[in-house]
Amino acid sequence: MGAGVGSRRGQLFLRSLLFLLLAGPPARRPAGGQLRYAVPEELEHGAFVANLGEDLGLDVSTLSARRFRIVSRAGARQHLEVNLENGILFVNERIDREEVCEAGGTCLLHLQLLVESPLELYRVEVEVLDINDHAPTFPWQEYVLEVAESAVLGARFPLESAQDPDVGTNSVHTYRLSPNGFFSLEVQTRSDASKFAELVLERALDREQQRVHRVLLTALDGGVPERSGTAHILVTVLDANDNVPAFDQASYGVSLPEDAPPGTLVIQLNATDLDEGPNGEIEYSFSGHAPPRVRELFHIEPRSGQVLLKGRLDYERASLHELYVQAKDRGPSAVAVHCRVLVHLLDVNDNAPEVTLTSVSTPVLEDAPPGTVIAVISVLDRDSGDNGRVSCEVGLNVPFELRSSFHNYYTLVTTQALDREVVPEYNVSITARDMGSPALLTRSTLTVPVSDVNDNAPRFLQPSYSVYVMENNAPGASICSVSALDPDCQQNAYLSYSIADGHIHGMPVGTYVSINSDSGHMYALRSLDYEQIRSFQIQVQAQDAGFPPLSANVTVHIFVLDQNDNAPVIVSPLPHNGSVATELVPRSARPGYLVGTVSAVDADAGLNSRLSYQLLQATDFTLFSVAPDTGELRTLRSFLEQDATRQRLVVQVRDGGQPALSATVSLLLSVVETMPQTLSDFSEFSLPPEVSSSSPLTLYLLVSLGSISFTFLLAILILTAIRCRGERHSRQGDSCSPPRCHCCPGSRPASDGLKTSNLTVQPPAGTTAATCLDVPAGGPPGYCYKVCLGPESAQSDFMFLKPCSPPRNNEKDPGKRSRPDQHLQVSKEVKQPNTDWMPPSTQRPTLKRYQIHPCRNRGSRWKGYVRDGEVISNTALN
Repeated sequence: MGAGVGSRRGQLFLRSLLFLLLAGPPARRPAGGQLRYAVPEELEHGAFVANLGEDLGLDVSTLSARRFRIVSRAGARQHLEVNLENGILFVNERIDREEVCEAGGTCLLHLQLLVESPLELYRVEVEVLDINDHAPTFPWQEYVLEVAESAVLGARFPLESAQDPDVGTNSVHTYRLSPNGFFSLEVQTRSDASKFAELVLERALDREQQRVHRVLLTALDGGVPERSGTAHILVTVLDANDNVPAFDQASYGVSLPEDAPPGTLVIQLNATDLDEGPNGEIEYSFSGHAPPRVRELFHIEPRSGQVLLKGRLDYERASLHELYVQAKDRGPSAVAVHCRVLVHLLDVNDNAPEVTLTSVSTPVLEDAPPGTVIAVISVLDRDSGDNGRVSCEVGLNVPFELRSSFHNYYTLVTTQALDREVVPEYNVSITARDMGSPALLTRSTLTVPVSDVNDNAPRFLQPSYSVYVMENNAPGASICSVSALDPDCQQNAYLSYSIADGHIHGMPVGTYVSINSDSGHMYALRSLDYEQIRSFQIQVQAQDAGFPPLSANVTVHIFVLDQNDNAPVIVSPLPHNGSVATELVPRSARPGYLVGTVSAVDADAGLNSRLSYQLLQATDFTLFSVAPDTGELRTLRSFLEQDATRQRLVVQVRDGGQPALSATVSLLLSVVETMPQTLSDFSEFSLPPEVSSSSPLTLYLLVSLGSISFTFLLAILILTAIRCRGERHSRQGDSCSPPRCHCCPGSRPASDGLKTSNLTVQPPAGTTAATCLDVPAGGPPGYCYKVCLGPESAQSDFMFLKPCSPPRNNEKDPGKRSRPDQHLQVSKEVKQPNTDWMPPSTQRPTLKRYQIHPCRNRGSRWKGYVRDGEVISNTALN
């Protein structure tokens, strides 16, 4: 058996080779881009068909990368395949032409070849050549033919036809009849080129001599090698029934729509027999060689001759059906006559177009240029004529269109630029509609997602941010949050926040604030002080993580809000060394007399710096009053004899903050009969640069400092001259007590108002010597002031008034009579003043400051006062 199989395969190989040689080389590629090849059926797997890579002009090395493939419908058998390594088209599975193409004629396999990058589509037709692999066969191995003995010479008896699935020369070519003395054989050809045999009576029959005749009928095809099939014919000689049925015509034609329901009358056949009785009754039936498909679709009523539709017709499967019907009477020795019925099917638009997505390239980049191919679409309608003509279109309002590349093949391409942020995904509706009546259509939806490109920079929710932060905030506290949006997606929309480099008051901005790179929350890194910095601005940048990254900046204005954290600071008058500030008031002062003005500043702003003044304590509340807004100290009434000569007042300065802060200053007012010629002024105090450059008080202070400096230099020169004169007088036996102080009670008048002077060196404890000057007062003789100048006086604008008295006989330690360590201390830690609530310059008269030191000389007490290092005349206190 193995030898038989091998012999059969060898024969198939030889036949295939012969067909290839006869078919010749493959056709050249036509102008339309379609190739055609021929291949015999029944080739084994792997058999060579064609070299597509060479014929199509493709680079074989790129076929795999470009996904070169055969496109076929889902569920269809893949008879052919392409080798991606060499581009050869080969047989993938055995091809049976009779199975692939049921109908006769040319059998073609239509292949669609697709290659990507760039997208190209080729059409290839492969003709399956028939080989003689089937022998003719008869419906029955033995056929009984009844012939009346009265049959005339030349009578013809149609025989059953042999069937051969092969086509062309491989189908039934002729018939042969075994040698006999009564019958001959004639071969007839039908309109479709098929052959059938008729038995011809050549010699008269005699039933009494021979009742049965046996002959062998052989059917031969035209293939190489030749194949044959046989059937035994048993001819029975009957008694005479000398009339046979006759049809109206030998062939009938009828048209029938393919959607005709079962039971439809196809045709009414009519045959007549001139005999009577049973010999004239006719029965109809299909002839023996009617195909099984015909018997499944049609039915004949034996007595009436009606041909009825039995099954469902399909024009796309077969458009023509050929029925062979025989009629035979019921008499003895009945002879059957035959006719042919051709049933032509009319196509009905019963098949909707089929839409197949051959290749889809999704997602598509949003920056893809117009004309980018998204998908390859094939449409197919199994109907014919207008019913099979299909038009394809896409829905409205989508940036896509269909372009026809081949018959029933379309490419879906973009028509304009896409924007994922506007439409992230398209549902493209593809409609295929045929030209039938009524038209049938098919809709298919293709989802085309749009992939993101980093084409949008971040955008802050506000054009700028204004942040208000209360001063004295806790370091590390959150002050605000900035937020930006990026319409892109995934990493192109991931934002990180940062602060641009810069400086605030000479310091890097990173020392003031920080920002969370993920959330955009900003934090203060230090406690802010409204009095040092009131506002500043920073640049915040938001940058996405795309490539290349895009960024946006926004300005954040940070305003520091004032908090009532600074108490008012008294700037005038200021006490010296714990002693109270003093002022002289003439006893003759009338009500409303301006004694002086208490001046204060508050480094806060707004209501926190609005100051109010009030008299907190007083020796006599009925004598003085303080203006609540300006701090002016005035008399309420005239002085009476019983009023004390020393009035002690405590003035409170209070700001408008919540809670309010305050400061107090103590004043000692001395009521005198006559005022000295030179009055005291403000002591030196330090004002912030803002006040110094923007208020009349600053100008006044500058003029005062200039005057004081000039007076100080002039006093040095005068004191030097007086010292020289004092030395001459001491050699003449002056009664002033050396060595520490010379109080000269002389009554000699002096043009400069100074009686005598004497400079001595007094070294403080642990320091270098100081210069001590006795200055006689303008009052009664025997009283003096002593001015001590330390070595640091060259660098200081202050002079310190010290008590001075001549040594007594009972005082053994003259050093105890003076306190050189008493100095006026002015705080230089005053914060920057706020000028929002400064009183006007017209309301800022100065309050004189004094420092009282006891100075004993000849049993009397004297008061000395100093203004910014100047020695001023004295007045006796009673």
